Amino acid sequence: EKQVFQLRAHMYQARSLFAADSSGLSDPFARVFFISQSQCTEVLNETLCPTWDQLLVFDNVELYGEAHEMRDDPPIIVIEIYDQDTVGKADFMGRTFAKPVVKMSDEQYSPPRLPPQLEYYQIYRGNSTAGDLLAAFELLQIGPGGKSDLPPIDGPTDMDRGPILPVPLGIRPVLSRYRVEVKGPGAPGVSAQPCVGHQSCPGVSGGHQDQGSAPRGSSGTAGDIHPTSGPQDLPENELLHPPLNIRVVDCRAFGRYTLVGSHAVSSLRKFIYRPPDKKAQPWNMTG
Repeated sequence: EKQVFQLRAHMYQARSLFAADSSGLSDPFARVFFISQSQCTEVLNETLCPTWDQLLVFDNVELYGEAHEMRDDPPIIVIEIYDQDTVGKADFMGRTFAKPVVKMSDEQYSPPRLPPQLEYYQIYRGNSTAGDLLAAFELLQIGPGGKSDLPPIDGPTDMDRGPILPVPLGIRPVLSRYRVEVKGPGAPGVSAQPCVGHQSCPGVSGGHQDQGSAPRGSSGTAGDIHPTSGPQDLPENELLHPPLNIRVVDCRAFGRYTLVGSHAVSSLRKFIYRPPDKKAQPWNMTG
């Protein structure tokens, strides 16, 4: 028996991806495969934790089988991550798999199953881990009334972002405004003048980079480094915060630089500072 569905792939973000370029970064995009269809996200340049914030819609997906089988055991979705090269074909960076949450035409689109929640999916490159994908997938059966019976896509529309549909409200995380500051001593033993570029992932773009130079000390080693980023929108849920990627590069003549090394701070939770609430009353210790 033929069943017709619409697949909605909510591709929000990836983190800790493989560095495919000599700069220590990548130009990643994701390709989503389902049955005989595939679609790609946009390419985001020079980032290891891209925030695509993109909804991919697969229309008229035809599946064959009993309705209860489709609901309990839907086909697997394959997601592959690639690095876009200026010349030549894209480089494979990793792959992951997911199963969508299924809604049949006679079911209500309501909690707790729907709308689906963003989940982390482990990305693999061969036998090695190669980052995580933060996404959600839902497979909606198209009933006798056609696509008009499908739940609407809430939130920002393609009128706001052109042909790219963002992840709708109710699925995308709630964002708060942060500022990231990186302060620390230079790298001991580095005789050349290094620059430190730190990169985090605001919730509305592919990544934010700031670069601070380290002045050479009297001994020829790097001095203190104080790069500071501008305001960034990050999820209120701290578990969804992307890592902070720090790259040390050797700055050379004519604007050239060579990657010296990199480090990823996987969790920023212990570094978060929240200003005290000025409206809060002091605790009365007497009585």
